[in-house]
Amino acid sequence: MPELVFFSGTMDCGKSTLALQIEHNRSARGLQGMIFTRNDRAGEGRLSSRLGLVTEAIEAGEGFDFHAHLVRHLTAGGRTDYVIADEAQFLSPEQVDQLARIVDDLGIDVFAFGITTDFRTKLFPGSQRLMEQADRLQALQVEALCWCGARATHNARTVGGRMVVEGEQVVVGDMSGSESSGEVGYEVLCRRHHRRQLTAASAGAATLSPDVLPVDAPARQHGTARQNGARGSGGRAIGSQPDGSRA
Repeated sequence: MPELVFFSGTMDCGKSTLALQIEHNRSARGLQGMIFTRNDRAGEGRLSSRLGLVTEAIEAGEGFDFHAHLVRHLTAGGRTDYVIADEAQFLSPEQVDQLARIVDDLGIDVFAFGITTDFRTKLFPGSQRLMEQADRLQALQVEALCWCGARATHNARTVGGRMVVEGEQVVVGDMSGSESSGEVGYEVLCRRHHRRQLTAASAGAATLSPDVLPVDAPARQHGTARQNGARGSGGRAIGSQPDGSRA
């Protein structure tokens, strides 16, 4: 039974790598696929991963009709056994509906890959529609990590290494962690550090926020208790008699 499957996760969790792996596995068995992407890091008409793998793809820009493209291809005698759509978060809701029609009307599996939320923790329209329409949602198993070592769950946009929370939803940037002044970049963070806007670049200069527990307070209390417990109510050491002898 053909399916529309949405593979999702944060940035840097291997979505494009998995898309390329699915393409390799299926083509190795004689199946023919059609690959689409949008705004890939390697440039127009390319699907690439950060591991250095890359393949040609069809650039699906604004106004591109997936269903009509497949119908023309099949009518002309072409063959397509499956469809891969990378960077699917950038698609419009209408384009996602076209992917669903490919599954329902043409009987072709569609594998879509994308991140769910933007740097403001808001759903991308394409991702939202995929979550509404997909037959199956698949969270990527490779966990991206925050700079603190915790599981990264949020995508952050940075300018000169500092996190920003305002701006256009789609801005092409770098994931290399560059701290050049004015350069737009992206970084994955855990929820706690995303909420505090604490990136890897700014972490070294950060001061303790008011909601951080004073970790040395228990030690001081413990030390005071030991001092108080060392003397009785009369000021003499516990366990000693008035004449100084031990009890």
